[in-house]
Amino acid sequence: MSSVKDRLKHWPRTTLRKKEENQKMNTEQMETTEAKHTEDATTALPAEPLELPSELEQLRAERDQFAQMLAQSQDRLARLQAEFDNTRKREAKERQDMRDFAIQSAIEPFLGVLDNFALALKSEGDVAQLRTGVQLIVRQMEDALRGLNIQPVEAVGAQFDPRIHEALGSIETVEHPDHQILEEIRRGYKLRDKLLRPALVKIAVNPAQKSE
Repeated sequence: MSSVKDRLKHWPRTTLRKKEENQKMNTEQMETTEAKHTEDATTALPAEPLELPSELEQLRAERDQFAQMLAQSQDRLARLQAEFDNTRKREAKERQDMRDFAIQSAIEPFLGVLDNFALALKSEGDVAQLRTGVQLIVRQMEDALRGLNIQPVEAVGAQFDPRIHEALGSIETVEHPDHQILEEIRRGYKLRDKLLRPALVKIAVNPAQKSE
């Protein structure tokens, strides 16, 4: 058998040269293809990298957002303050109107009484006529008070009650029970069950009952 070396000797030189050329061409093609792929990949990338917002820009954006929120809150606070002021003024006016109405309702019945007093002062009648006129005015005044639910405190003949009576003196007697009211010095008044002022009275002092 012939050796490999002997075979190579008989191998045509042309065939070897072509084989080497083919290998060289394949290598060049591979390098060209690889270079092309690299160029294509490089071309596919953006020319400049995308820039994200910086931290300063984010802070500025947050600042602007907070400033807008603050402005909205201040505007809302101003509107609420205006509404509160308007409500307070309206309530104050309503209270004043109610107070005026109450005063008007209380005063109207006494205007006629005042007119009658003025007429009495102009009267030229005698004492008896003047007394009769004053009695009419007193009754008119009592009617006006009753219209306001104001009642006189019971006094003469009633038993002394320190809650509604105030004793300014005493009268010793055996004809009346001890602490019975014998004289009314100044009339007391109540508004329904509320005491406006106590009645000033003199009460009986019965020695016989005290000795018992």
